[in-house]
Amino acid sequence: MASTAGRPSRVAKLPPRERILDAAEELFRSEGIRRVGVQAIAERAETTKMAIYRHFETKDALVAEWLRIVAADYRAAFDRVEAENPGRPREQILGLARFIAEGLPAVSHRGCPFINSIAELPDRSHPARQVIEKHKADQTRRLVGMCTEAGLPRPEQAAAEITFILEGAQVSTQNGSIDQVGDRLMGIVEGIVDRR
Repeated sequence: MASTAGRPSRVAKLPPRERILDAAEELFRSEGIRRVGVQAIAERAETTKMAIYRHFETKDALVAEWLRIVAADYRAAFDRVEAENPGRPREQILGLARFIAEGLPAVSHRGCPFINSIAELPDRSHPARQVIEKHKADQTRRLVGMCTEAGLPRPEQAAAEITFILEGAQVSTQNGSIDQVGDRLMGIVEGIVDRR
């Protein structure tokens, strides 16, 4: 597996907990949750298994914390499009679609971390699975609110359609089944928000 440029010097400056999370994120994204053991994370973080367990009670707790961080990035995208487009819900929705469209090249190899994690964590009581389900419920609630403010008929239906498009675009990018995914995603979402 190739390292990102500058990673060793950057990681060496991080506190132990952040080094562990950085290593876990890189490994979980590139290889998957189940395939990566605690020893591999310790080696990548230049620490020990004991140090990992000092910061995270279990590997499951580490996975859940990683997904909380990923979810925070998506919450920040919602916050950003709302702040950049106050009182303009149509532009907020399109800003979210653009955030996903612009991120598609990064998911082309392994795909969406939430979709992949759900596939690896079938037990709905798993702490990481609960993080994902809460994140997705919050995301849907916010999107329904934007659709309501945009005056879209049946805002719950519009939010569901947009969600299907955003998540489907990520899967289609990963499996290479559709070309020009980002442009197509934007066109479809524009069609949904312009429907009145």
